[in-house]
Amino acid sequence: MEKRTIVTKIHLVISVFIVIPAALIYGFNLGDFLDISFITTDEQSFSKAIMGLYLGFSILWTLGIFRSEYLKTALISNAIFMLGLALGRLLSIIMDGLPSEAYMFGTVGELILGGYGFWVLNSKYLKKS
Repeated sequence: MEKRTIVTKIHLVISVFIVIPAALIYGFNLGDFLDISFITTDEQSFSKAIMGLYLGFSILWTLGIFRSEYLKTALISNAIFMLGLALGRLLSIIMDGLPSEAYMFGTVGELILGGYGFWVLNSKYLKKS
């Protein structure tokens, strides 16, 4: 695999491998991993909707990995998705205090992946394609 391909797509691969399991956890087993319990049908519906959103974006990112016509859209959506999550978590840290280590780790990862995505969009690697 050539260097340009790795540089432009590695964070999409990483995102897919992280976001799909997270989606399934959010949709089906959230209470097993985090101190959250959904009791009402509305709460359960909310978690399934988040799961669907995560899976939908994962499909788009997978298309971007394998089909060049989807790459730019995948890069933009991934960067916005990751930075949107990170900014929401940072707002929560400011307003609500520090979350669990898992969420802190996730926040750092989201900042890195989102920032990397915008870097790729503005880099010489994408401009060559």
